[in-house]
Amino acid sequence: MFFNFVDELRTAGIKASFKEHLTLLEALDKDVIEQTPEAFYYLSRATFVKDEGLLDRFDQVFAKVFKGILTDYGQQPVDIPEDWLKKLAERYFSPEEMEQVKSLGSWDEIMETLKKRLEEQQKRHQGGNKWMGTNGTSPFGHSGYNPEGIRVGGEGQHGRAIKVWEKREFANLDNSKELGTRNLKVALRRLRRFAREGAAEELDLDATIEGTAKQGWLDVVMRPERHNAVKVLLFLDIGGSMDSFIKLVEELFSAATAEFKNLEFFYFHNCLYEGVWKDNRRRWSQRTNTWDILHKYGHDYKVIFVGDAAMSPYEISHPGGSVEHMNEEAGAVWLQRVTQTYPATVWLNPTPERQWEYSTSTRMIRELMHDAMYPLNLDGLEAAMRELTRKKA
Repeated sequence: MFFNFVDELRTAGIKASFKEHLTLLEALDKDVIEQTPEAFYYLSRATFVKDEGLLDRFDQVFAKVFKGILTDYGQQPVDIPEDWLKKLAERYFSPEEMEQVKSLGSWDEIMETLKKRLEEQQKRHQGGNKWMGTNGTSPFGHSGYNPEGIRVGGEGQHGRAIKVWEKREFANLDNSKELGTRNLKVALRRLRRFAREGAAEELDLDATIEGTAKQGWLDVVMRPERHNAVKVLLFLDIGGSMDSFIKLVEELFSAATAEFKNLEFFYFHNCLYEGVWKDNRRRWSQRTNTWDILHKYGHDYKVIFVGDAAMSPYEISHPGGSVEHMNEEAGAVWLQRVTQTYPATVWLNPTPERQWEYSTSTRMIRELMHDAMYPLNLDGLEAAMRELTRKKA
């Protein structure tokens, strides 16, 4: 019945045995779950997935195989969702209209005005320029336009929000991704060369035996260690505007995990703050204190940030500027602490270098990195590796 499902799981690298297939069928036959798509999803996931790192891959396979079935399997007919109707009413803003939208001013003025709106507003609003609503020019709400808005729910339209009040979940990067282009394979060789440089020495046993036999006394011969001894801290920007670069970053992540024996990675969103995380499914419940990282890993670690540096300048310069939480210290403070703790720090930016000067936040990040920002391409990687291997005082 589900042979196609099993085949797709195997194709995706998830070991799905015949025994597991029979276990799933037996569970369905004995009605151990409710007849709903959600219950079947959790049952099949528990049956086939034995490694947490494969959960995101399983989700993709499940969506591919059962697409179309989930809309009516075990469900009662429902009315058309209200959000679908809202989209039909979505306004089109001409360039002239966008120019007419006025910014409220400073960060403090925006937050104070939002507080007043929440106290005054009593109902849902759509299409205006003051209340918190949708499809309007108000700085509060979603699906509209304002040069310095605060998005409350919904989806971003123009990438101009300086704060987003909603919890988002981001899929983990898959470090099993193979490098997909010749240029990135060449970049892998650059990383491999970087990993071998500066390695500690080890005993060359064969040469020592041969030399001792020839000399008649113990002749110890040392050689460069084959395994790389470079230690790397990798910080990966995830979600939001980085979604369009996820394939490229996955390939880099795959290369890094294969080449660096001493690699520690952490996720962040837009800018570094007081906490980072290892698992995007638990980003709100299992976070690592950034201070702990600065104290745990020695100054000899090489630090690589990967992100497009595209954000509101407030996220870098102001306490409380994060789009997701009220950070007590500005992002710039944390980036400065990293560069002071780890002299060998670079930032890899997947956006074309010619676009950097048009982004205020990119210029700010680049300055905080002491100009050690490089494009995420072959030449940029080579330049970044040279910077990381350069001796610093």
